[in-house]
Amino acid sequence: MPGTGPGGSGNTSTIHRARRVLAIKPFRRLWGVTYLCSVADWLNLLNLTSLSTKLLDNYSAQNFAFVGVVVTALLPGLLFAPLGGLLADRFDRRRIMVICDLLRCGLLLSIAIIGAPWWLFVANFLVGSCSIMWIPSKDAAVPNLLRRPDQVETANQLGMVMTYGLAVITAAGANALILGANSTFHLFQGPGVDLYIAKVVVVITGLLYLLSGIIVATRIPELSLRNVHSLPDQKVKKADEEKFGLGEMARDGLRFVRSTPLIRGLLIGAFGAFAAGGAVIGAAKPYSSSLLGGDAAFNLLLLAVFIGLATGMAFAPKLAHRLPHDRLFGISIVSAGLTLMVVALSPHLTISVIAVAFVGMCAGIAFLTGVTIIGSRVDDAIRGRINAIYQSMLKIVLFGATVATPVLVGLVRPRVIDLFGSPITVDGTRPVILGGGLLAALLGVIAYRQMDERRTEKIFTDLRNALRRNPRRVNGFLIAIEGTTAINTAEQAARLARWLGTGTRPVVLSADPALGEQRFRTLVSDAALTGVRAQALVAAAVRADLVERQIQPALDAGSVVVMERFVDSPLASLSAAGELDRDELEGLVDWATGRLRPDLTVLLDAEHPDHAHPPVNEQLWVQKLLGEMAAADPDRYVVVDAEGTDDDVAGRVRMAVQAVFVGRLSGLAPAEPAPEQPADAAAADIAEAAAAEAVHKESTAEADAK
Repeated sequence: MPGTGPGGSGNTSTIHRARRVLAIKPFRRLWGVTYLCSVADWLNLLNLTSLSTKLLDNYSAQNFAFVGVVVTALLPGLLFAPLGGLLADRFDRRRIMVICDLLRCGLLLSIAIIGAPWWLFVANFLVGSCSIMWIPSKDAAVPNLLRRPDQVETANQLGMVMTYGLAVITAAGANALILGANSTFHLFQGPGVDLYIAKVVVVITGLLYLLSGIIVATRIPELSLRNVHSLPDQKVKKADEEKFGLGEMARDGLRFVRSTPLIRGLLIGAFGAFAAGGAVIGAAKPYSSSLLGGDAAFNLLLLAVFIGLATGMAFAPKLAHRLPHDRLFGISIVSAGLTLMVVALSPHLTISVIAVAFVGMCAGIAFLTGVTIIGSRVDDAIRGRINAIYQSMLKIVLFGATVATPVLVGLVRPRVIDLFGSPITVDGTRPVILGGGLLAALLGVIAYRQMDERRTEKIFTDLRNALRRNPRRVNGFLIAIEGTTAINTAEQAARLARWLGTGTRPVVLSADPALGEQRFRTLVSDAALTGVRAQALVAAAVRADLVERQIQPALDAGSVVVMERFVDSPLASLSAAGELDRDELEGLVDWATGRLRPDLTVLLDAEHPDHAHPPVNEQLWVQKLLGEMAAADPDRYVVVDAEGTDDDVAGRVRMAVQAVFVGRLSGLAPAEPAPEQPADAAAADIAEAAAAEAVHKESTAEADAK
């Protein structure tokens, strides 16, 4: 599925898209549940580290308390993440979430009651195990709560903002407020007051999980829905219909990964990205020291990474509007790997900070894009398993790379060299980061080649379009035939479509939207819309419907669309009437078409207007305006002499189109003119109907004038 088209959600602002998603009541409630559980997760991490040091008397054991809490929280993800995905695909997801929330609440309350150090670590491991069962069910259920699959990306954005933004701030603030309140107001006194307050925070955390379970059980029954947005092209066994075991489900998931290039490439690219990320995490502190910046440099680099991550996640939907997700994922990983090599070779802190921020931005784009691909391109029957594999790979690879990096760094003896007059410490961090960047770039290229579904389209063309302010389509080509009379444009559009149809590329012929106004004549007459502005709005409505219903889907599918009188001729005709301002008309057309513009506009230039159909002066004025449009944007226009027979004009049009698209459009029709017999009967019927309607319309106009 390519990125959204101009008329899709990707073309609207981030705030508007977020509001539309949050207007969905079940998702909004799940978003609140995500907030509660994320706050509880961060409170749990912050408070259990403090509680563990208070329960331990030995100084050496206290030094390992933080590591113990972190390890027991991460270890379930390394061991049981695939199991969480299997359960999410096999059983009722809402029931799984409720059971996990109740278990987490009970386990945390038991920590406060028992108060034994060993049980703290055991219970924390079990809480992490419940979380690893809860997350795949929640992630797999999100697409079923949304109205359209293209809202998955915005939903993931909101979830990450909540998990890694608002929840972190809330948890840190609440923890500081609880601890500071007793210091300020002396609510509790005695030697064990710190231990008592830590247990109170544990109880509060458990109650947050309890509240989450109650909301899920009573207020979000939609979490039990399945296959709301089914994907018929994917042949996956339905776990709810075929009662086979977890082992068979696991094998079925692995078969799906092996047989689906999109998911296979996604996991390959994710492996490279996570390995590079682990290398950066493990080498961050000694790397900052090699820049001779000390702790301040480390904090600055850390801040740059998180700013980059947030920026990447914020701008990923806009980029996905201009690039398809399968291409965006691979490109972002390759870009992160190449920039990471710049970090490894950087001689100065300023360069390192900028490069690290860009790496973080690419990582944010890649992570959000990967989650979106799983949510929108994977069938509901297997989505939980794929989500679990993706999440478990994140934890396993990050953990392994973070642990292995200090060992690798220690193998290289530090040396101080002078580069351009500045001393630089070259230690093991630089070759490790360089290797991580090379690995990420290499696997990113492999992932891109596995996932890319548009091999015939040049990637640099997509990248150029992505950097433009007004993006063009992510697929397909639009050719418009413009001129003063509908008869000429209809005939030449039909001939061009038939000629292009002799190539290997699918071709769609779309008629002038004005010819479809017959559908709206009853509405216009009943509503007595006699004003020019009202009629212009009706014409814009017809155009918007045609773009959304026919043109944009064909472009997204990679077809060549031949369109007569797309924008320029109607604009010139209405402007020639002198009753509407041209800027207003252009704004109306931009809104109706989603700023969609042709890749090529063929202007039929007739020196002598058709005197058989008055008024001649108006045709001259329209022709003049069309010529001005072509002169203002010569890169997208080609002017063809429209004098002579239809065969002569058709030959000139073919030569002009072939000259413009040579080397750019694969599957173009052969150079030799094809017979004028229609290759597609449906296209011929459309052309004949369009020409007949144009003749009827101009005859009616002539009769009215008389």
